[in-house]
Amino acid sequence: MVYLIGKIIHGAFLTYTIFLFVRIVGSWFPKLSQHRAMRFVHFYTDPYLNIFRRLIPPIGGTLDLSPILGFFALEILERMIMGFLSAVF
Repeated sequence: MVYLIGKIIHGAFLTYTIFLFVRIVGSWFPKLSQHRAMRFVHFYTDPYLNIFRRLIPPIGGTLDLSPILGFFALEILERMIMGFLSAVF
């Protein structure tokens, strides 16, 4: 049972990590931001990335470092949750 919970949690974190990656690559192509799929990705990643944008605003208005912090924090959070699961169960 714990294995299944761990796989589900890992899958959720992996999915969100892929969303962040798609968002970064999509930002290199300005016309792509109008696509329906990219609006979907922005809708789900903006609230999370805004947390980090308050800590480090975009440099020069264009260089946004929040995805780097987002990846880092997501990895730490996943490791903490998985460590907790393995310790409790």
